Amino acid sequence: MDEHLYMVTYDIADPKRWRRVFRLMHGYGEWLQLSVFQCRLSRRRHAELIANLDELIHHDADHVLLLDLGPISSVHPRVVSLGRDYVPVQRSAVIV
Repeated sequence: MDEHLYMVTYDIADPKRWRRVFRLMHGYGEWLQLSVFQCRLSRRRHAELIANLDELIHHDADHVLLLDLGPISSVHPRVVSLGRDYVPVQRSAVIV
């Protein structure tokens, strides 16, 4: 599967919208910090996430960044982590 590793960060002006974005992001990746997630996404899931975020945010007040770190099979992020250890998101089965 052609997946990329993404870091998603956001600054949402309204607390109610922030909670909606936070809940949405839990379906796409692993929570790292207050408004930071790491996600393993195929092209389809990436496009789906962008469409869902586009519907939730207010474009004049909010800001979302999706940083493509590259193909998951070959990316080895160099991260300096103070405090808790940083662990890249792993592929796992999801039972629905």
